[in-house]
Amino acid sequence: MKIKIMAVDDEPAVLNTLKTLLVAQGYQVVAIADSREALKRLKVEKVDGLFVDVRMPHLDGFDLTQETRRLKLNGQVPIVMLTGQADGATMRKGFNMGVSFFLGKPFTRERVYKMMGAIKGPMSREQARYMRIPLHTPVGCSWGFHSPGHYKSNSENISEGGMRLNPLGGLGVGNGLSLIFALPGVQQKFTVDAIVVREVADGGAGVKFINLPSQEKAALQLYISNCARD
Repeated sequence: MKIKIMAVDDEPAVLNTLKTLLVAQGYQVVAIADSREALKRLKVEKVDGLFVDVRMPHLDGFDLTQETRRLKLNGQVPIVMLTGQADGATMRKGFNMGVSFFLGKPFTRERVYKMMGAIKGPMSREQARYMRIPLHTPVGCSWGFHSPGHYKSNSENISEGGMRLNPLGGLGVGNGLSLIFALPGVQQKFTVDAIVVREVADGGAGVKFINLPSQEKAALQLYISNCARD
């Protein structure tokens, strides 16, 4: 699955050049000239990285960065600010607003590719946080302490943050439960706590993992990453 980048610059020539360079490296690029439109889309469309020009009408790069950091969907994406004034004051303000990296203008192909070498890792991790992989495997579910209940369900997909189960077993949004399941090709069984965050009309539900242990988290990240490359 390609890493998705949004590039925002009110200069069409700069925007087209940046898009051409990034696409040539295998990235999916959404190029937008109006920062207001960019913010609207960032509220509803997941991206893995964001390039913003520092000087733009309406919302400049600082404002767009600050607004993006407030979003639930894209608030943690790596942000690269494009600027022809990479002075100390500009960089301090950018970092304070949430900028991750700076790329000086005018930029060259070599500088863009060097930047991508630095930012690819953070973008891949951001992609993995929201990536859902189809997974059909039995899941043992239990809840309660004094008189625990048990039922067997099945997963439909999985992400780093949770999975979709069907059936739900009579639980509702806000209920906590413990899950036991296995991943294909992974020897260890996963035992994780979760909470129901969404019910689905077909009787299924979305559950969110809670305090996923580091060992299980690393194994899950590796599994999702390997599936994405296949």
